[in-house]
Amino acid sequence: MVQEGKKAPRWKATDQDGSAASQRDGEGKYVVLYFYPKDDTPGCTVEACSFRDADARFKRAGALVFGASPDGGPRHQKFIEKFDLPFTLLSDPEHELAEQFGAWGEKMNYGKKYFGVLRKTFLIGPDGKVLKIWPKVKPEGHAEEVLAAIAAHRKVNRATIKGLRG
Repeated sequence: MVQEGKKAPRWKATDQDGSAASQRDGEGKYVVLYFYPKDDTPGCTVEACSFRDADARFKRAGALVFGASPDGGPRHQKFIEKFDLPFTLLSDPEHELAEQFGAWGEKMNYGKKYFGVLRKTFLIGPDGKVLKIWPKVKPEGHAEEVLAAIAAHRKVNRATIKGLRG
């Protein structure tokens, strides 16, 4: 089970271009790994576009954003092109990555139970530890929540470093 304050699991996946992606891509940076059910659906589009609209701020904060869903590369490519998404989308058709992070589980829709991707986000620090987990994400405004968590962590780290020099 992934926990705040503990090392994030080592992960690897295939991106929208069929290239390998892994936690190593984000070593020394903040990594935002968000799980979402399906490309080009209403809630998933709102969430992706909020990360897109905040892209410059994530880059200034030293953060990489990765979205992960069961969709394959061609569908991810269409989603990226349609909404001009500037970050990597990971393909997780066998939901291995989602299971590794606890983002695969039972859901209910119109009274029917089924298993699927749980909308969750993980913020991983430059040291590879999980800083924050959002277990039930609401797409609207979510990117702002993540940016606020990065800013708070950076502020605490600056204060700690300043205190050590003190």
